[in-house]
Amino acid sequence: MPTLDVSELNVVIAVLGGFMLLYGVISVKIKRFWYLGEALPAVLVGIILGPAAARLLDATEWGSAVKDQQEAITLGLCRVAIGVQLVMAGYQLPAQYQRYHWKEMFICLIPNMTLMWLLTSGCVMASIPDMPFVSALVIGSCVTCTDPILSQSVAKGPFADKYVARELREIISSEAGINDGFGFPFLMLATYIMRHAQGDVGGSHKAQGLSSDHLMARAGDVGRQGGGVGEALGNWVVETWLYYVVLGAVYGVVVGYTALHVLRFTLRRKWIDSESYLLFPTALGLFILGTCGCIGTNDLIACFCAGSALNWDGGFLAETEARHDEVNASIDVLLNFGGFMYIGAIFPWGEFHQPDLTGITYPRLFLLGVMVLLLRRIPSILLLYKLMPRVCKNWKEALFMGYFGPIGGSPSPGMLHNEKRPAELLHLGIGAVFYVEHTRHLFPKPGEGDEVETQLMRVIGPTVYWLVFFSIFIHGLSIPALNAIYTAAGVPPVVDPSGPAEIRPLSANQALPKNSYLNAKRRSIMLFNRFSRANYPGNLGWELPFVHDDRHEQSGAPNPPTFHLQSMGHHI
Repeated sequence: MPTLDVSELNVVIAVLGGFMLLYGVISVKIKRFWYLGEALPAVLVGIILGPAAARLLDATEWGSAVKDQQEAITLGLCRVAIGVQLVMAGYQLPAQYQRYHWKEMFICLIPNMTLMWLLTSGCVMASIPDMPFVSALVIGSCVTCTDPILSQSVAKGPFADKYVARELREIISSEAGINDGFGFPFLMLATYIMRHAQGDVGGSHKAQGLSSDHLMARAGDVGRQGGGVGEALGNWVVETWLYYVVLGAVYGVVVGYTALHVLRFTLRRKWIDSESYLLFPTALGLFILGTCGCIGTNDLIACFCAGSALNWDGGFLAETEARHDEVNASIDVLLNFGGFMYIGAIFPWGEFHQPDLTGITYPRLFLLGVMVLLLRRIPSILLLYKLMPRVCKNWKEALFMGYFGPIGGSPSPGMLHNEKRPAELLHLGIGAVFYVEHTRHLFPKPGEGDEVETQLMRVIGPTVYWLVFFSIFIHGLSIPALNAIYTAAGVPPVVDPSGPAEIRPLSANQALPKNSYLNAKRRSIMLFNRFSRANYPGNLGWELPFVHDDRHEQSGAPNPPTFHLQSMGHHI
């Protein structure tokens, strides 16, 4: 006898599959003509189908519907999505990128992130009432990192292929990849100060009759513990920097470099098939996430370092291109769809306006969003860009780099490379959500700590989730708006001075990428500003037609300085 089974599992997989089908049939329009990518549509669908509207997606009702399970589900999902995509972001950078750009990376990670942290914390204090400075530092650390997934949409998407110089795209992608895990020192410094250098040991916990065992049951050593500033700084250096950051980076490098030599060995003997080879980054990411979780070190930094080490000689990326890798791009898309739809479904709408409990109101949150958008990253990049002349050549590029630093904390890497789609890191989105859920486990639950801790736990969720929502929508709509402005102003597409990259089309029905040209004689496509390049063909020269726009072209080889090509008018 047929029976209806409208279970949570069936509803979730039906919704995810249905959205992917509808998005897929017009994906070229969405990505390459409307420049919307995957994040914004997926979040909108999650909001519409979530508890705030249709109630089809509700993480609190999944499985056994255990109390507080949504926090654990969110943290686990974000870890997997970010970790896998960080490995992909690492191997898609040029060989030994971190070695040749260590100065730029140091500037982005130390002075730039410190300024971003302090400026963001100041914005939080200015917009949220009765917010102590150290509590603001905790919240600010959650949104200091640039999201690897959302940033990738800026670094590797169709708009970037058309208008953004490759050096600038590479530093944005690399910074988003490594700084996702680099936000922990800022978070833990503020946490250790609250834990050891402020308040009374036990404080209001004893007044509420809560034992230390009860307080530590949430996630180990939480709540006020005393010890002073020296104890706080000692734990910060030893536990955070040495064990969490340094050990995580070293572990990632060792695993990635070992994997590089293992793959070399197996490739020479032809022991590994294409499917296993192309799935290697995903498997590597999952392995690192699991092992780092077991030993308690930084899995995000480890994943990115492993991806960079995996392609240290450039061979892994070259081999994936030779095998026409579409596997990693497809996994990336699947993670983005699921991750952003889930985020849209869990926005705490009921907490965005609580004037009596937290003092948070929609006008205050809107003010916070605008302040963070303008002050979080733009001033620090404008102040420091002259120290990075190789990757950021003028104030216009600095302004672009500063504005398009979506809130996240785990791989920009977003609307990736158009015809291969290397891992796109998720904006201010998944990374910031990961950080806020991780932070919840560092402090007592609301009502179980003292007044300051309780206020922090009540405020951090709606504040960070609102900034995620604000960033996804503002940055998601900024690319289409900027493209319209560039088109109206007649800004020509960018051409990589190194020359075009050549790829072979796999189908006559394949859409032509942005800023490219179909070479009918060679039966290939020339990409004039490709992000991810394993090599630079030397036999192409500049013997290519000069195309001014989509409608007019003329023959002849232009001089490289004025060589601007963009043709979507030819079809394979």
